[in-house]
Amino acid sequence: MAAIVALASIACGASAQDLTHKAPPQKGAICVTNATIHPISGPVIERGFIVFADGRITDVGRGSASPPAGATLIDGTGKHVYPGLIGSVTHLGLSELQAIRQSLDFNEAGDFTPEVVAATAVNPDSTLLPVTRSNGILTVCTMPSGGQVAGQASIIQLDGWTNDEMTIEARAGLCVSWPQSRAINAWWMRQSKEDQEREIKRARERIDEVFQVAKSYAAGRAADPNAPRDLRWDVVAMTLPPATTDVTNSRATKQMPLFVSANDYDQISAAVNFCVERKLKCVIVGGRDAAACADLLKKHDVPVLVTNVFALPRREDVDYNENYATPAKLHAAGVRFAIATNDDTAHERNLPYHAAMAVAHGLPLEAAEKAVTLAPAEILGVGDRLGSLDQGKLATLIVTNGSPLEVTTKIEMAFVSGKQIDLSNKQTKLHEKYRERYKQQGDIK
Repeated sequence: MAAIVALASIACGASAQDLTHKAPPQKGAICVTNATIHPISGPVIERGFIVFADGRITDVGRGSASPPAGATLIDGTGKHVYPGLIGSVTHLGLSELQAIRQSLDFNEAGDFTPEVVAATAVNPDSTLLPVTRSNGILTVCTMPSGGQVAGQASIIQLDGWTNDEMTIEARAGLCVSWPQSRAINAWWMRQSKEDQEREIKRARERIDEVFQVAKSYAAGRAADPNAPRDLRWDVVAMTLPPATTDVTNSRATKQMPLFVSANDYDQISAAVNFCVERKLKCVIVGGRDAAACADLLKKHDVPVLVTNVFALPRREDVDYNENYATPAKLHAAGVRFAIATNDDTAHERNLPYHAAMAVAHGLPLEAAEKAVTLAPAEILGVGDRLGSLDQGKLATLIVTNGSPLEVTTKIEMAFVSGKQIDLSNKQTKLHEKYRERYKQQGDIK
């Protein structure tokens, strides 16, 4: 029996391997002309051009381009150029088949594992990568989860031979799961209200203790740089305000943000107040009730990675579009936000349609496009490299025949850091295979 299980797991792993070729480095300048350029950071450019070389955008403008000698020219007549979309909350690269535990690598053993870096576990040959990028998502923030302090999120591009080649920012932020604020009263809950409340209290005390110990550890390292080091506390110390540890070599000079998973009003309020009190950089992940906390979020400039656009309403007495309209409400309130899926990893390709649903319920189209490009780039700390078509940024972009938020739009070309990538995947190959059958039967041409 053990041998059969082992063989089955090997077979599943082999069948889940991506066999598409990785893109070679960009060799010469590329210029797309006569296209509608959507910089996101500025107004749309009709009949414009974009030039990129050595993986970076070198020129964007209206009218005729002046590309370098020998540049590859692409006629973009009737086409649109957008920045590559960014999935800001996902397990992509860490999860393959939900039914096979061995293919899931986003949940480290233990409740306190800040030293874990998601990028080190990313599988460059995941079959989900080409499926996702074929719909325009070229960059994602893959996050560990499971523990109360689950580890560090990493920003990766969806092309590369190794996870090192794919990594844009290995240590994008520390993932923290905020405890429930109230006991759950539901038919499926087996714990008593008293037991739940005791567990909630202990979980909140653990978070307090984590940051108090980190502060003491950082102070000790500042006083004595030769004191013993602990990798876990080094990482937590990186989330503290720089003034706390600016004389120690146990942390980077850049303060690491906290990606705090919180959905309920009480959770969000408690998490924000906790971070403000300790001068921590907070990003709310989830944010189902974020619109109700808009004043608090705006006051302290706390951004939200909204993951509940397609979620069902919580109660029977609320509007059917309670979650569909959350991005529009945050936009109207002036809260910084991005739209994410947080769906099953295999469905990350549906990211643009989450934004489209928000448009259908009041979010302006331009804001929705920004919510899956420049906004997540800025919130994740890579806005200087990604998210818009500006000179000097990475040439990570898509060429389409319409808005990427439309289901009918086709992604015709995609470039990751200037490299033109293969947009085929297992699903497109199966499509071609079974169309061929009907062609042979004469049912279609």
